[in-house]
Amino acid sequence: MKLGRIVGTVVSTRKDEKIESLKLYIVRDLSLKLGEKDSFVVAVDSVGAGVGEVVLYASGSSARQTRMTDGRPVDACVMGIVDTIDLDGQVLYDKASDAWPAKAEGGA
Repeated sequence: MKLGRIVGTVVSTRKDEKIESLKLYIVRDLSLKLGEKDSFVVAVDSVGAGVGEVVLYASGSSARQTRMTDGRPVDACVMGIVDTIDLDGQVLYDKASDAWPAKAEGGA
């Protein structure tokens, strides 16, 4: 799994019937220090996440292991909403306060 932040939505009025009911998000990859990277994925939401949230997502065949995505042509799936991230005893992220103490550091 990877860490990402939902930065937008994708709306597609015409799509394969196997993905018709799925909500699509743009998820920007996050570095270890929670800086936003240039890379992103379009991911199906399986947990009720929303724009701005820090999430865990899986890609490849792992993205098709949820009830919602089983047997569907999906390559990335939001599988968890992050509450806190602690690295070496330092809280890097706390959803309750939406604290991003390391955000300005960016990069790896």
